[in-house]
Amino acid sequence: MAKSGRSGVEDPSALKPWPKRPARLAHAVVESLTDSIVSGAIPPGSTLPVEPELCETFGVSRITIREAVKSLEAKGLVRARQGSGTTVTPSEEWNLLDPVVLAATVQHDDELVVLDHLVGVRSALEAQMAAQAAELATDDDLRGVEGLLDRLDEEIATPARFVETDVLFHDRIMQASRNRLGRSIIRTVHTQARSTFLYTGTPDGHACEQANAEHRRIVERLLVRDPQGAAQAMTAHIEAAWSRRRIPHPDITG
Repeated sequence: MAKSGRSGVEDPSALKPWPKRPARLAHAVVESLTDSIVSGAIPPGSTLPVEPELCETFGVSRITIREAVKSLEAKGLVRARQGSGTTVTPSEEWNLLDPVVLAATVQHDDELVVLDHLVGVRSALEAQMAAQAAELATDDDLRGVEGLLDRLDEEIATPARFVETDVLFHDRIMQASRNRLGRSIIRTVHTQARSTFLYTGTPDGHACEQANAEHRRIVERLLVRDPQGAAQAMTAHIEAAWSRRRIPHPDITG
């Protein structure tokens, strides 16, 4: 981790200028600074370099830097005060539902703390939506879910395709729940989680077969309109699937 003092970033290598100038400059600056903050290269309590230094580091105008800093403030990553500079905030203040913040957090989640929490949130919300789907799904919804289950059966031997269809299967149940907010939250967090090997692991045919047996139990509960059973089956599936994929942290493997 780069050394830093409360008065600013002492080690310029904590910042990561790009080799090729990107088209969306402010967004690129935000992504780079977000990664430096989330990784701990610029820790909480530190102040960002002053505008001229940031302009020189990234090769952009002051207007671009100001736009980037405003975006970082909106994400809860920094706090700008007149005369005190721009200070990195504690991690508890970061907006983890922001896609840029979440993506960086997941990428640096070596101990899987955030991913464990993410799976817990996903399990709770999807269980609720499975229960809602058991009550609200139309016959067309249920036929759509059954069709995806059949497709998953055919793709067990091709894990890469199975994983993509698995996402559609879960999303179809969320659609059937009519819970638009819950679905939006899950799609945000799950998309970012799936971008890292720490979350996806290396699926194989046996894992796919186990997952689809769990999927079938969910569908069985949906078809008989059993909200509690559907919720329990969804919780059991998400938690079991994560336990199969989860890579133990070296400190706790024993």
